[in-house]
Amino acid sequence: MSRTPEQHVDEIRSLLPPLGSETVDLHAALDRRTAGPVSARWDSPRFDNSQMDGYALSTAQLAGGIFPVGPTVAAGVDPATVYPQGLDDASLCPIMTGARLPSGTAAVVAVEKTGPGDFVPEGTAVTVPAAAAGQFMRLQGSDIRAGAEIISADTELTPVHIALLASQSITSVEVVRRLRIITVTGGAEITEIAEITENATSTAQPAATIPDANGPLLYALAKRHGIEVLAQLHTDDNPARLADQLEQAIDQYQPDAVITSGGISQGKFEVIRQVLEPTEGAWFGHVDQQPGGPQGLAVFHGTPVIALPGNPISTLVSFALFIPPVLRGEPLTPIIAEMGDAATGLQDTRDQFLRGRWELVDGRLVATPLPGTSSHLLAQGASATCLIRVRARTTVEAGNSVEIYPLG
Repeated sequence: MSRTPEQHVDEIRSLLPPLGSETVDLHAALDRRTAGPVSARWDSPRFDNSQMDGYALSTAQLAGGIFPVGPTVAAGVDPATVYPQGLDDASLCPIMTGARLPSGTAAVVAVEKTGPGDFVPEGTAVTVPAAAAGQFMRLQGSDIRAGAEIISADTELTPVHIALLASQSITSVEVVRRLRIITVTGGAEITEIAEITENATSTAQPAATIPDANGPLLYALAKRHGIEVLAQLHTDDNPARLADQLEQAIDQYQPDAVITSGGISQGKFEVIRQVLEPTEGAWFGHVDQQPGGPQGLAVFHGTPVIALPGNPISTLVSFALFIPPVLRGEPLTPIIAEMGDAATGLQDTRDQFLRGRWELVDGRLVATPLPGTSSHLLAQGASATCLIRVRARTTVEAGNSVEIYPLG
């Protein structure tokens, strides 16, 4: 019995174990997802400080006037060491951006608004304009109060989040642990790249073998989505050898999951299917999509196995549709775009996922299919930035709304 892509996402999610969490250094936290909420340790700003290079005014000086210049408060200097009694009404306090405000500060006036317009030696008279109370003062806690949540759980950390954490003197953060996998690719016709390079001459091509593109593809896809690849296995068409390889690798690396590519269809040498289909609860069948219809799920040696089809584009499409939503804990959710060129879906029950490119045109997100739908057309799919879903037995005209799923 076939299933929809959405159902298959749910099935994969049900197999994978909870990932738990780990604590990482702040410099390693970019793009990681927080395991729980993060709270502020300090008020931000931590103290009242100046928003401008200028002069701190007392309440009596808000009306403006001419005053002699007093000692300067530089950024990083405790103003209590410069003005132990706080500001007086007789002199002006030169203060720098970010400097802590002396007690009694009622406002800050920018130096360029004063006469003569720049800083002058201590004791020199300066004219200041009238200022509103609180002007150019960054007050303690005006951004966030200590104890308040600053980053929610399950947030993918951006560079700004990293800066926010650093501003709170947080040097490490608890994040969701990365999924750890083993990949399996191969088949008797699939040769590792190094072997082909060593055996081929400049004029001769191997008669019946091709290089393994899916191994590097799965590795790159995994890395792009924050998955740790513990090992990459290359199999031939010998089921016993594969079972032994896989069991040893699982014992050695203790992965969360195994992701395979190929060997799950109806041929005589479908080695992945031959090893996994007899296991309890294994499922091999079709998902209503093209490309990437045949799929498989199993548990081998206590470890979930996600079996993807072997044509490179089928592997790509299957990974892009199923793995990221599972990692995010979300359903398969599209982005709605405008169709660039008309496309007609298949006349059976399968939804077609066309390789395409999306771009912003006059503020509209427009997705345009690329030529070629066969699952071996790797070169033709190399420039794709999204998958465009054309539902079975429907036609999507240019300008109509269409569902897309980003690639990469």
